[in-house]
Amino acid sequence: MLGSTHGTFTTDLRARVDACGEHHDGRVVVHGVAAVEGDTDVSGRPLHAPVPELDRFFRPEVVAVVGASDTEGRPNTGITRQLIDWAARVGARVVPVHPTRTAVFGIDCVPSVGELDASVDLAVLLVADPLPVIEQLAESKVKFAVAFASGFAETGEEGARAQERLAAAVGRSGLRLLGPNTNLNAFERFREDLEGPAIALITQSGHQGRPVFTLQELGVRLSHWAPTGNEADLETADFLSYFAHRPEVGAIACYVEGLKDGRSFLLAADQAARRGVPVVAVKVGRTEAGARMAASHTGKLTGADQVIDAALRQFGVIRVDGLDQLQDTATLLARARRPVADGVVVYSISGGTGAHFSDLATAAGLTLPTLTQAKQDELHQWIPEYLSVANPVDNGGHPVGDWRGRKIIDAILADPAVGVLICPITGPFPPMSDKLAQDLVDAAERTDKLVCVVWGSPVGTEEAYRTTLLGSSRVATFRTFGNCIGAVRAWLDHHRFTTGYRSPFDEAPRTPSPSFRKAQALMRPGHRLSEHAAKQLLRAYGIRVPREQLVTSAAAAVRAAGLVGYPVVMKASGAQLAHKTELGLVKVGLTSASQIRDAYRELTDIARYEGIDLDGVLVCQMVGRGVEMVVGVSRDPLFGPTVTVGLGGVLVEVLNDAAVRVPPFGEREARDMLGELRGRALLDGVRGAPAADVDALVEVVLRVQRMALELDGDLAELDINPLMVLPRGQGAVALDALVVCR
Repeated sequence: MLGSTHGTFTTDLRARVDACGEHHDGRVVVHGVAAVEGDTDVSGRPLHAPVPELDRFFRPEVVAVVGASDTEGRPNTGITRQLIDWAARVGARVVPVHPTRTAVFGIDCVPSVGELDASVDLAVLLVADPLPVIEQLAESKVKFAVAFASGFAETGEEGARAQERLAAAVGRSGLRLLGPNTNLNAFERFREDLEGPAIALITQSGHQGRPVFTLQELGVRLSHWAPTGNEADLETADFLSYFAHRPEVGAIACYVEGLKDGRSFLLAADQAARRGVPVVAVKVGRTEAGARMAASHTGKLTGADQVIDAALRQFGVIRVDGLDQLQDTATLLARARRPVADGVVVYSISGGTGAHFSDLATAAGLTLPTLTQAKQDELHQWIPEYLSVANPVDNGGHPVGDWRGRKIIDAILADPAVGVLICPITGPFPPMSDKLAQDLVDAAERTDKLVCVVWGSPVGTEEAYRTTLLGSSRVATFRTFGNCIGAVRAWLDHHRFTTGYRSPFDEAPRTPSPSFRKAQALMRPGHRLSEHAAKQLLRAYGIRVPREQLVTSAAAAVRAAGLVGYPVVMKASGAQLAHKTELGLVKVGLTSASQIRDAYRELTDIARYEGIDLDGVLVCQMVGRGVEMVVGVSRDPLFGPTVTVGLGGVLVEVLNDAAVRVPPFGEREARDMLGELRGRALLDGVRGAPAADVDALVEVVLRVQRMALELDGDLAELDINPLMVLPRGQGAVALDALVVCR
């Protein structure tokens, strides 16, 4: 029971709730990935995903072009020409496939796919129906194929069925397929003259990736572009894990419309987190209604996008809204070194500019430390005394035009509390802005700290911007305040996240606990459990519930009250009852036998009038006051079971203050969930109330997670509301619970 364990609270989830028990035998197949025993968690989901070997996709030695053409005016002709040019750049040999031509663009053809030999790495299919070709390619041992054809899942149910047939054929063939409904973005001309860490790009829409690809014209290196299309086979997760292991990749930029499989994506994001590779993503669909009819509060508190948002944050994926943010954030994260300090100093030629930028930066959570008096005195050697240099630093303008400008910048960067210098230049004012830009670049080349410039001119053709600032890979240059602040925040957050990162998949339970058998015996497939049965389920997992007895007569209720101890609570108990308070089926604070008898009659009369079948009446211990919370489980169609914690009680849906996570997660994430709540201060004690037992609450969240994983095949929804979190050291008690079985 929780009350007897939280006093010896340990930070190791396994030490608390894991124990040896029965396990899944033999091989299993989960989401199309074969895994041996030990490679899956207790729910049967994979804990490891192989990193796909995609070198021969991006750098093939032999490329077959099926449907190649050199007839002017035909769409296939332009594509064939582009593929031939691309193959020449990557050192590949092209083999055109055409049934009637002997040559295309002077290159000898083979008449059919069946004539291809095992040397072909990549087959590009310029045909309307790729299905027959896929089946033929299987015999030729081709490693990869690309299908441009549309008319599949993006067109509706009939197209979706056609895509299922295509995916099944790919699965039988042994090759890997990009597409269908993809494009030529993987075969673009990438600049080879740029140096430094590169951005790898993954997009489900080719056009939406174009702004990031164009960063090359600003001197930003790109290494790969994976346009995943409909993802009948190869998906975002495959490219994400592959890019995370490429030494030249400094950051991965993604445009995601929909995830094919939630667990696969998280495993890939975990690979990037383990290696410290930043992932920045636009994930569309924020306003899509997470339409779920749920009996529990938990299912109503979290929509689909909230679950996706939480899952991305759990694994360090930085979510941005716009393509401009995607460009700027990915560029900074790819190029910038590790932070040496969190402090940000804003340096400007205008007090108004500095104040404006500082307001926005502080509101976004950046730390703007007040410079020491000694540092301020140093800066006042070059800046007039009447100007503020505490942070933001206002130089008044004139010092940037002479030798003083560089002295000021170097002095700021020398402060050990400063890790970031940001200089917003709202408009050019040559020649002083030219010298300021050059001083910033020169200083950035000599420091291990981050130097950022916001060049606010709408023109963008100025020499100081186009040549000086963009010509330096050590200065991070932005065009807007918001993008600069967001990127710097993401950079600091990323390095905080990856420092000491421990993969939750390494700690996930692989075998059921002894609680599992007891719990399974309580489940009723397709039905809702009564409160009494739901509490038995909680008790099986060591979650504390009040002393209570289920009775079926007034006399038995009186005897039960004597055993439980006055005062008591009486509640109707039945599988049909989701919310008893609204129907008057809860009586609180009963202190005598006569009150018990009267309450029993009233509860059963109401139930009879409402046509509700009862399995009895619960006579429950009254529990002292604390903070009412809700902890629950609901199912997400993409990620499976999710765990929610929030402010509970009768106003749970009005308050709508909840945080969600996708298992597996550890204690740190459970505590972070509490930190996200608007009402977090209630747990710390407000207006004289004692601080709540947060350790006990975290324990319940972790035990509920274990239940969600072990009972994944049986549990549709769980709702503990209210969970009364008592004062520190006294534990937490589940006063009510609702369970819906799958």
